[in-house]
Order: sequence, then structure tokens, then C-alpha cells
Amino acid sequence: MRIEGKSVLITGAGHGIGAALALRLAAEKPRGIVVSDIDEPAAKEVAELVCQQGVPGVGVRADVSSADEVTELIATTEREIGPLDVICSNAGISTAKGLFATPADWERAWGVNVAAHIHLAQAALPGMVRRKEGYFLITASAVGLLGLQGDAPYSVSKHAAVGFAEWLAFTYRPRGIRVSALCPLGVRTGLLMPAVESGHAAGAAIADAGRIMEPAEVAEVVVQGFADERFLILPHPEVAEMHARKVADPDAWIAEQAAAGSRHSRQSRQSLRDRR
Repeated sequence: MRIEGKSVLITGAGHGIGAALALRLAAEKPRGIVVSDIDEPAAKEVAELVCQQGVPGVGVRADVSSADEVTELIATTEREIGPLDVICSNAGISTAKGLFATPADWERAWGVNVAAHIHLAQAALPGMVRRKEGYFLITASAVGLLGLQGDAPYSVSKHAAVGFAEWLAFTYRPRGIRVSALCPLGVRTGLLMPAVESGHAAGAAIADAGRIMEPAEVAEVVVQGFADERFLILPHPEVAEMHARKVADPDAWIAEQAAAGSRHSRQSRQSLRDRR
């Protein structure tokens, strides 16, 4: 799909990958971009930068874990920039917690990392189907393909996000809708870097797995992914090889990850002792 002349909604776009997507897609000259984030000042700031590129940009606050707020967000988007052509469902959170994360942590991770995509699809896809055209991008993570030590709610919810994207892709392709799952490894954002800098096991695992990319680099790969209409958009090409190894021999993959997880846990404990 070409973005020129299309209406675009990006969630989680006040910072990180979402903000980079808004600025990069603005260069493709869409009809307009709605920048949504739970951080309203950040959303409005990014929208202003979109406007400075000569593209109508609107900043809107929304908590995408709420079905009611998503319904209102879609209505606002279509009121401001017309029928919706492209959704980048990008909002995400991490917990840095394991099995015994609190029920609230599990619920919040599921609400933002999975249910938000469902809410957006339920609100926007009927209109796209009527027009027989639309694009739905879900920012999942390479974690949704490979797993991650140290953050159970994040790993589980990102697997579910990939599964939902896949289901949408084969269900709605015959109706003219294209779906992509964006699955980067490490990206220099506020979601990842605190865990890397603190020596947390999850941050260490991601940092060891591949180069930490800049959000603008990821956004550039997404534009090419849109043009090619690829289901899996992999900013880190090595993820494809890692995923193939996992599928070919799951037992070997689990053993490898278990060993790495033990090493990262030891490093995390040492990092905590060093800071005392």
C-alpha cells in the first residue's frame, strides 16, 4: 500500500516507535494523521511536528485498553481526517516482572498489548470491509516470535498479539484488508532502555540478541513493509533466522534460552549488588 493520500491513525505515538512512525509517514504525504497516546501533551507535540511537514495532524488522548475510548478515538479520527485507511496499533507496555507479577500487572499488559488491538479492529474493520480496502499494522515484538526471559506478562501478551495479527491477516485478506505484524528486537525507547541500563534480565536478553536500533530506523523499515505488504515486518533481519531455529528444534531453543536466562539473572543480581 502507498500511504500518499491515505488517512492514518497511530496509537502509542507520543514517544518511541509510534512518534517515529508519525514523522516518517508524514513524509509520504497522507491525507492526515491522528496521533494518539495516553500522554496527551506528547501526542499533541508529535501532531504539531506532523503539521510542520505540511500534513494535517491531530493529537488525541486515548487509553486504548478501553473499548469505549477506542470507539470514540475512531469516531474522532474519521471526523477529523475522513474514512480510515491505515491503522498503526502501536501502544505497548512492559512490566519487568515474572510469574508472580500482580494481577493488575497481568491485566494491564493484556489490556494494552492485546485487547487494544482487538478494540481497534472491532471499531475500524467494518468500515474498511465496506470500502474493500485498508491496512492494519500491529506492533508486536520479536518477543512474540521468540519469547523473553524476565518479563512474563510482556512475553505472553506479545505472543498473543502476533497470533491475533495472523488471524486477522488470513481472515480479512479476501475482504481487501492487509495486515502486518511489526516485530523488532531492541529499539532505543523508554520501554526498553531503563531495563537495559539497570541490568534487568529482560533488558540484558534483548541487548544481547541484536543491535539496539533507533526508532527512526524501524519506521523506515515499516514504510517498505507497507509497500511490499509483508505480514512479518522484521527490522532486525536476524529474527527470521532465530525464529526458524526455534521452529525447527523447539527443545534446543528452550535449552538455549534457559541457559541464557540463568546467565542474565546472575548478571542482573551482580548489577544490583554493584549499585549498593
